[in-house]
Amino acid sequence: MPARIHAPAEARILGIWDYTLEAWGERQADNYVRGLIACIHSLENERNRWRAVRDKHLPGVWFVRYEHHFVFFRELSGGVVGVITVLHENMDLPNRLREDQKLADND
Repeated sequence: MPARIHAPAEARILGIWDYTLEAWGERQADNYVRGLIACIHSLENERNRWRAVRDKHLPGVWFVRYEHHFVFFRELSGGVVGVITVLHENMDLPNRLREDQKLADND
């Protein structure tokens, strides 16, 4: 079953594409985002890659790394992966994750 990409994650992915387009061109933007989406859709079958977020305020949140980004997600009913957000390694990960989690909860 395909992953569910919540609104905050979708916005971040579009932002990644825009940034990559400006910095390295359309081909690289397409390649990077395609790889990111493939990573997201492979999560359901690659549980050995999952790492738990160690934050008592975010129980049940997992992450994997894709190149320079972290994909944060939860396991939804039926084993579906619900992607909360995608954050660059240089961002303030704890604060951005908490912000996007609140938005995803309302999605």
